[in-house]
Amino acid sequence: MARLPQIDALRTPDVKRSAAARPQTGILRWVNVPFVAIVAVLVTFGLVICWSAVETDADYSFAKQLGGVAAGLVLMGLVWRFDYRKLANMTTAFLVVNVVLILSPHLPVIGVTTMGATSWINIGMQVQPGEFAKVTVVLFAASLVARYGGTLDDAREYVKVLGLLAIPFLCIMTQPDLGTGLVYLFISGTVLVMGGAKRKYLLITLAAGIAAVACVFAVDELLKYQTDSGAWEYRLLKQYQRNRLLVFLDQDGANMTDEGYNLAQAKIAIGSGGLFGKGLLSGSQSTMGFLPEAPTDFIFCVLAEETGFVGTMALLALYVALILVSLSIARNCDNLFGMLVVCAIVGMWLFQILENVGMCCGLMPITGIPLPFVSYGSSFMVVNFVMLGLIGSVWSHESALGKGGNYATAR
Repeated sequence: MARLPQIDALRTPDVKRSAAARPQTGILRWVNVPFVAIVAVLVTFGLVICWSAVETDADYSFAKQLGGVAAGLVLMGLVWRFDYRKLANMTTAFLVVNVVLILSPHLPVIGVTTMGATSWINIGMQVQPGEFAKVTVVLFAASLVARYGGTLDDAREYVKVLGLLAIPFLCIMTQPDLGTGLVYLFISGTVLVMGGAKRKYLLITLAAGIAAVACVFAVDELLKYQTDSGAWEYRLLKQYQRNRLLVFLDQDGANMTDEGYNLAQAKIAIGSGGLFGKGLLSGSQSTMGFLPEAPTDFIFCVLAEETGFVGTMALLALYVALILVSLSIARNCDNLFGMLVVCAIVGMWLFQILENVGMCCGLMPITGIPLPFVSYGSSFMVVNFVMLGLIGSVWSHESALGKGGNYATAR
C-alpha cells in the first residue's frame, strides 16, 4: 500500500472544554449517563419487539438473541475501557483484517452459501464475517482519512483514499451482499464528508457512482441471455436484485407473486396498526406468516402493526436521542480520529435506520439491511454493542484529556 502520512502523538495539557464535557472523578469519568440511559431503553424496547416477532416462529430462538446481547455487553465493556487512540495508526492492519474477514466465506469447508450469497462461515456456529467487518471498516476509514488533518483537497490523494476505501465494498460484492456493501459505502462517505474532503470531489464521486449504477443495468441488459426454459438470465446482477429496484420504481404494477408481495404485505402491516396497534403477539401479518422475514428485515412492520403509530414514533425518538448524544460526543472530541470514528458509526446507524424503515414504507428499495438494536440476529447485535463501546471509549478517554494525557491527533 502507498505510504500514508502518520498521525502524530502529541501532548495537549491545556485542552479547553467545559467541566460537564469532561468529568474528572468517579464513574462519570468513564460513563456518559445520558448515552447509557438511552441505550438501555432502546435495547430493552428492541428486545420486546424482537421477542414478539420470534415467539410464534420456530425458525428463530429468542434465547440466541439474548445470548447476542450478553456477549455484546461484555465486548462493549472491554472496548469502552480500551484506549481507542492506540488504533489511530493501524490503517494497514485494518485493511488486511477487512479483506480477510470479508473473503473468509469463500474458503472451502467453512464457507456457507445461503439464498444465493456466500456470506456465512460455519465454525461450530454460523457467523457472518461481513457483519463484524463493519467495525474494522469504521476504524480503517477513520484512521485513513484522519491522516490528512481535516483537509483532503489534493486530487491525487483523494483518488488514492477513494480507491482504498472501495476495497471492502469490492470484496463484499464477491459474496455478493449488496446491503452490507451499501453500509460500507455510507460509512466511507460519512468519513470523507466529515474528514474535510473537498466538496467538488465529493459531488464528482456521487455523480460517477450514479452513472456507474446506470451503466451496470445497461450493460446487463445487453449481456442477458435466454435459458432453455425460455427465462432471461443476467450476468452482472441477480434477478432478485433487479426485481427489488423495479418494484421500488413501479410499486402499483408490482407482481404480487414476487418482490412486490413483500412490499404489499409490509404496507398492510404498517397501515393496519393504526394509532395504538393490535398488541404484542396480535399482529396478523407476522403471526400468520404473511409478512416475510418478519424478525429480521421487516421487523419495523411488526412494530408498527403491534404498537401502532405511537410505538413507531417512540422507537424513532430513541434513535434520534442516540444520534444526538453521539454527535455531542463527537463535537466535544479534540481528536480528529475519535471524531471520525463516532461520526462513521452515527452515519452507519442513520443509513440502516432510514433504509430499513424506508423499504418497509415503499420509500426505499428493498434490501437485507436490518434495524439497529431491534432486528433479530446475534452477530448484528454484538456488532452494534461494539460500536457503542467505541463511542464510549472516545467519551471516556477524551474526558481524561484535561489531565494532560497523550493522545493521537491529526489536526
